Amino acid sequence: MKLGTSKEPRGHGTILALVFVWALVGGGAVRAQTQGQTGQGSGASQSAAAAQGGTAQTPAEQSAATEQAAAPPSVIATDRPSFTDSSVVVPRGSLQFEDGFTETSAAEQQVYDFPETLVRYGLTPKTELRLGVPDYFQNFKSGAAAGWGDFSVGMKQQLVAKDGGFEASAVAAVSFPIGTRGISSGGYDAQVLVPWSNPISKNWTAAGMLGVLWPTEGGRHNATGQFTFLVDRQLTNPWDAFAEYGGEYPQRGGPQQVVHLGTSFKVTPRQQVDFHFGFGLSAAAVDHFVGIGYSFRFGGH
Repeated sequence: MKLGTSKEPRGHGTILALVFVWALVGGGAVRAQTQGQTGQGSGASQSAAAAQGGTAQTPAEQSAATEQAAAPPSVIATDRPSFTDSSVVVPRGSLQFEDGFTETSAAEQQVYDFPETLVRYGLTPKTELRLGVPDYFQNFKSGAAAGWGDFSVGMKQQLVAKDGGFEASAVAAVSFPIGTRGISSGGYDAQVLVPWSNPISKNWTAAGMLGVLWPTEGGRHNATGQFTFLVDRQLTNPWDAFAEYGGEYPQRGGPQQVVHLGTSFKVTPRQQVDFHFGFGLSAAAVDHFVGIGYSFRFGGH
């Protein structure tokens, strides 16, 4: 990603998102809901199977199934609006959409981009598939290019997961040059990211991300290291705010460093709205950016 812009190429949101859902999910989400939101079978469905001649449950299995059925649904965790990705994958069998709009000012240019759609599907309890839908960029500088960016595919793997403790995951993705000339990078660009988080206290959390990116610039890849660090404050149960530093250090060109502030509010356990803004610290970074977003999830648990 470029600090101050979308993390992954995103855009023709509705059409490509529906294609992604049809191709990858198929009947999987329906089957997962039928079998119990974690994909391991609800107590009710297992009891019915036993009544019809299936294997009877042991008391321990019945107790586990009852606790699972009674457990509240997990709260949505998004990769936006911070540059630092969430340290956890989405639940198995769930489909999550993260969307937004950003205005960026840099080098006397003003760029609007939307809808910043990232689609995440929980393939297993520790693995998710990801689709970065092409974004649309409108540059208001005379003669500047406008059009669609590239799209990306990837996956996220949970490395460490501990309720109330340290969590970490790994993200690998590659973008494909299908965008408008002047907007598309013109190459196949890979990235590897490792986001992490750790609670400091009841209401404070520290998080960050290390990454390596290979964006195509001037017809060849420019290996770039990435480092982010943020502190998040839980203001109320559904409302939090964060302050973040982000830096990219390319092999060719100057470092891009920004300060990023934002907040998100969970309208329901599976819906979130967000607002964020930031400004550059180095000459190669953007001057400023401001954005809003909406994310939602269905299926899974």
